[in-house]
Amino acid sequence: MTDRFKRAAALSAATVAVTAGALFGTVGSASAAPSHHATADHGRHCSISRGHWTRVWIPGHWQHRHWKPGHTQRIWHPGHRDCRR
Repeated sequence: MTDRFKRAAALSAATVAVTAGALFGTVGSASAAPSHHATADHGRHCSISRGHWTRVWIPGHWQHRHWKPGHTQRIWHPGHRDCRR
């Protein structure tokens, strides 16, 4: 009977220790983890350019023994951030 009690007490103490270690381990690593926020751009001049469409000429070519005439195609250029010091 006492062996069962000792075993149950040891098992519960080990469970509490592992749970506490996991909990405090994640809290410590979360606070020590690097921040993913961008730093302030002090002294930098940044401008955000908007995206735009351009027309590109696709020349004519042969495809499967048929002539495909040339045509224009619209291409989207996404916006980006231009920073200079």
